[in-house]
Amino acid sequence: MKKVYVLDTNVLLHDPAAMLRFEDNDVVLPITIIEELDRFKKHPEEMGRNARQVSRTLDDLRQRASLTQKIPLDNGGTLQVALCHKATVAQLPPGLEGDSGDNAILATALELQRQCQCPVVLVSKDTNLRIKADALGLAAEDYETDKIDFDDLYTGVQDLLVDADYIQALFKDGSVDLPQAQLPNQAITLIDQANPQHTALGTVSSSGTTLTPIPKFPHNGISRIHPRNKEQKFALALLLNDQVPLVTLVGRAGTGKTLLAIAAGLQKVADEKVYHRLLIARPIIPMGKDLGYLPGDITEKMTPWMQPLYDNLDLILGTQAPTAHKPAHWRRGHEELMEQGLLQIEALTYIRGRSIPQQFLIVDEAQNLTPHEVKTILTRAGEGTKVVLTGDTDQIDNPYVDAASNGLTYAVERFKAEPLAAHITLRQGERSQLAERAVMLL
Repeated sequence: MKKVYVLDTNVLLHDPAAMLRFEDNDVVLPITIIEELDRFKKHPEEMGRNARQVSRTLDDLRQRASLTQKIPLDNGGTLQVALCHKATVAQLPPGLEGDSGDNAILATALELQRQCQCPVVLVSKDTNLRIKADALGLAAEDYETDKIDFDDLYTGVQDLLVDADYIQALFKDGSVDLPQAQLPNQAITLIDQANPQHTALGTVSSSGTTLTPIPKFPHNGISRIHPRNKEQKFALALLLNDQVPLVTLVGRAGTGKTLLAIAAGLQKVADEKVYHRLLIARPIIPMGKDLGYLPGDITEKMTPWMQPLYDNLDLILGTQAPTAHKPAHWRRGHEELMEQGLLQIEALTYIRGRSIPQQFLIVDEAQNLTPHEVKTILTRAGEGTKVVLTGDTDQIDNPYVDAASNGLTYAVERFKAEPLAAHITLRQGERSQLAERAVMLL
C-alpha cells in the first residue's frame, strides 16, 4: 500500500537526497523544515552544505508546480510542503506545549493521519522525536536507506577446508583455482582436513576465481613493523598490493590498523617510490568535551588532533621526543619526512575540492564520517592513488552516526564485491596486555 512519509529536518541534513529515495510513495516536508534549513545553511561544514543542497533541490522542484501541491517525482512518488495549523499544535498533549520545530512536525503528521486513507509514517533520526510520535499513536521510523546490518558486516576473512595436496599446489604453482567463486581480494585461510595445524594464507584474485599465497615479508619487516597474527598479515599484504586502490580496515583499539597502514605507506612512498607522497588525514571530532579554540598557526592548532599519528610515525621510525641531550637542529622522524615533502598530515576539513593523484592516502578514525563524507573523500582520489580507511566502530564520537550508519562500515558493505577494493576486520589486540584486557572487560 502506498504510504505518506513525513520527514524530519535531520534526515535531510544527513542525506540531502533523502526526499527522492522513497520510491513511489508520497513525501511530505512540514513548512517548519524550511525555516530550520535556513538556520543551518550558513554552517561551513557538511551540515551547511547539505542544507544548501536541499534548498537548491526544492527550488528546482518548485519550477514544476507549487510546493504546496503534490509535485510528481521521477520515481513515481510525490513531494509536498505541508503547512502546520496552530489549531493542530494546540491539540497536542500538555507536555508538548510550545511552537518548537519538533511539535510542528508532530502536528503536521497527526493532521495528515486524520486526512489520509493510507498509512502515515514519521521519519526522523532523532530518537526522542520517534518516541514522542509513538506516544501520540504515530508510526515512526529511523532513516535507514544508508544503514547496513552491522552484525553481519563483511569481515574479509574466510576459512576453507581442503586436502593437503591443494595446499602444496598453492605454493608449488603460485596459484590455484578456487572450488567456487569468492568475493574479490578476500583473505582465505586454507586448513588441511587431515591435519588442522597445517594451514596456508592466501588472497583471492580480483576475478574471484583463483587464490595466490600472501607474499613473504622481509626479514626486517615492512618499515620495521612485523605482523603478529594472520589478520595483520592479510592486511599488510593487501596494503602493499598496488592493484587494490581501496583498502578498509576495521578493528577495536590496539589491533594495529593505523600502524600497519602507515608502515605500508612509508614502504611504498619512501622505499619503493610507487607513490609521490604519504597523505594522512583524520576528522576533527573530539572525544568528550571540546577544549575550544587552540592558539598558534594551523600546524600548532592541529598538533593535538594529529598526535596519535605522530606517535605511530615515531614508533616506526625509531625516534622519540627531543631531550636536553639532543642538538638544537635535531628533528623527529616525521618532521624530516614532512620537510622532504614525502609526508603530509592534515584535517579532512580541507579535502573538499582537491584532486589527489599518485598518493598513498590514509584516512584514520573513518568511523566518525558519514557515508556522504566518505564518498567525498573517495571521489578526491586521482590516477594512481591508493586510499586506506581505518576505524573502530566501538569508538564513534560523531553524534550523528552509529555502528550501522557510519561511512566506514557503509563503504565496507558497498565495496565488498568490487575488484578495486579489499577489507580486513582485525580482531586480536597487539598493543599491550593491559590494553587488550581493558577492551575485553570495560
